[in-house]
Amino acid sequence: MKRTPLYEAHRRLGAKMVEFSGYSMPIQYTSIIEEHQTVRRSVGIFDVSHMGEIEISGAEALDLVQRLITNDASALAEYQVLYSPICYESGGTVDDLLVYKLPDRFILVVNAANTHKDFEWVQKNAAAFSDLTVRDVSADYSQIAIQGPSAEQLLQPFLESSLSLKEIKYYWAVRARVWGESVLLSRTGYTGEDGFEIYSSPELAVRLWDELLRAGAKPIGLGARDTLRFEASYPLYGHELSEEISPIEAGLAWTVKEKRTDYNGKSALLAQKRHGALRRLIGLKMLEGGVPRQGYKIFTDGREIGVVTSGMYAPTLEGFFAMGLVKPLPDGGRESLEIEIRSERRRAERVRLPFYRSASQR
Repeated sequence: MKRTPLYEAHRRLGAKMVEFSGYSMPIQYTSIIEEHQTVRRSVGIFDVSHMGEIEISGAEALDLVQRLITNDASALAEYQVLYSPICYESGGTVDDLLVYKLPDRFILVVNAANTHKDFEWVQKNAAAFSDLTVRDVSADYSQIAIQGPSAEQLLQPFLESSLSLKEIKYYWAVRARVWGESVLLSRTGYTGEDGFEIYSSPELAVRLWDELLRAGAKPIGLGARDTLRFEASYPLYGHELSEEISPIEAGLAWTVKEKRTDYNGKSALLAQKRHGALRRLIGLKMLEGGVPRQGYKIFTDGREIGVVTSGMYAPTLEGFFAMGLVKPLPDGGRESLEIEIRSERRRAERVRLPFYRSASQR
């Protein structure tokens, strides 16, 4: 298994380590619920150095980015960040990622499990262009996420110069300096809370991690990262998105644009957007006991209509919830819904997504 530069720091903190996307990563340090509530109430830090970074530069860099993503990068300003899926011609999803527009290049931040696949996909699409360079620069970066309502207060003292974090808007980035080293700092995250993500050299990340802990941050593992993203109803590749699930089906129609340039899956995705997909993502709350796990079948009036994509206990909401892909529901989905859990069907009700929205995002 691979190790991030912060591996030894996790071991010193007594983290429970697991294999994740080929890396040895911390699943938890104390308890998942305790770490979850830390992020909701104050501030926690995550090692997300396993994420992949793909750099695209050259005169045709924007053309390649536009070919790859379903969203529209043409109007991005320097240091603006964009969320987007990338798709196959069928409309199925290759991955979902962040696009950073820098003065001289684009950086795509991709899911760890998909880095190799994504890089090959980018290279394949780059073959149609002549004036650009594509590089997998994942080894050049470590990434720390600082998340929670106190993230700004925690991070501000570590930044040199007169940079004020209050000036950084959501989904924008800046070049900042930490102890003399340049870092890429963005107001982004995967928790549903305000926060920041820092891309730095591996050496700086090790020192910064330790100093953030000394300043009062708590380390957060992958377990709480999943419960946090689930409450905020963010898609997870392999669950709400996959080669068989399109962005339209996953409730991401806002990321599929009718831009002038062609892109992979454009025809299939716009047809789904205009005429409706055969499935749609909905939220469910359990009314009877049981954990609604991925793959469990969803029924209405005795008829199977879909499948759970993610389901778990939501600590902030103090209940069991699920997201699921279902066929269109008549009458606005007011029928009785059930999820089959260990051969028994348990009652559930449809609820609006996202399950949770922080005060900063309301």
